[in-house]
Amino acid sequence: MATAKDVVRSSINKIPQLTLLFWIMKIAATTLGETGSDLVTVPGAEDNYLIPFLFFIGVFVVFLTIQLFAKKYIAPVYWTVITSTSLAGTAFSDYMDRSLGLGYMKGSLLLISLLILIFLFWYFTEPTLNVKSIATKRVEVLYWIAILISNTLGTAAGDFLSHSAEGVGKLAGGGNFLEQGLGLTIAQGAMITGGLIVVIVLAYFLTKISRVLLFWLAFVLTRPFGATFGDYLIKPHDKGGLGLENGTEIASAILLGILVICILVEYVSRKKVVSHLSPSGEH
Repeated sequence: MATAKDVVRSSINKIPQLTLLFWIMKIAATTLGETGSDLVTVPGAEDNYLIPFLFFIGVFVVFLTIQLFAKKYIAPVYWTVITSTSLAGTAFSDYMDRSLGLGYMKGSLLLISLLILIFLFWYFTEPTLNVKSIATKRVEVLYWIAILISNTLGTAAGDFLSHSAEGVGKLAGGGNFLEQGLGLTIAQGAMITGGLIVVIVLAYFLTKISRVLLFWLAFVLTRPFGATFGDYLIKPHDKGGLGLENGTEIASAILLGILVICILVEYVSRKKVVSHLSPSGEH
């Protein structure tokens, strides 16, 4: 359970407490990025992905600016920035993989390289990669760039795993699986990424592996899990999804509702903890 000191520290560095609620909100926000991006992307229009990306990156820049100038953690702003990175990441991943023809594997490798470069720059210019120690604007910007790239990577990795209807057909015709994906079903892709997340959780409780490393691994993996889970909600039966009528709109509304409810729960929880603070800031 979060202490009053935890709440104060998270407010100062403008990053929420890393509780179970945080991860539920992260999955909801990133899955919303998958379904929300599909709402504005015209199926089959391979040159259509750039326009949504430019729009969503604009939304990201606007809310990131608000986040950077905020003096404390403001949940609606923070989670809007997270959602916008997922929306922009989904559109940009689709643009690289499909419009530019890089394919899922090449797109993923490019994004992995970019993410490693960001972490290396962060590591050699700052004392730690721990998100609990973000104290300057430069580190905060690095944090958000890493999130944007990791969410884009998560989309590409999720597509690589589970674009089964397209991938299997093209493989049968002699396509390269490195370009078309592994051809797993959407459910299988969600099970693989979900299983890897479970492994990370077990490693957190049962090993002494760096908590910073485990955080970023979990952060990246929740995106392909969200991507595959989002696809499962909105894709038709012949592509391994539930085939719900107006599935994209329904799923987006449900995910947005979950995120709003979680923000309210977090707000109430923080208020209760802070109310127990004495004037000196102690319990």
